[in-house]
Amino acid sequence: MNRNSNKLNVPEAKAAMDRFKMEAAREVGIDLKDGYNGDLTARQAGSIGGQMVKQMIEAYEQQMK
Repeated sequence: MNRNSNKLNVPEAKAAMDRFKMEAAREVGIDLKDGYNGDLTARQAGSIGGQMVKQMIEAYEQQMK
């Protein structure tokens, strides 16, 4: 049984999420490749995820105004 919790609720959004991840990586100075990125350090992966969360919070705050 696969217990992967990293599934998108809307599978059609995968391409948009991939673009969003690549954009966030560029903003923090990390070069992501299309495909395998298992050579990233935990710090690099965390920086990308943190940047994504920061942008999502900023977008939500803009919507609330």
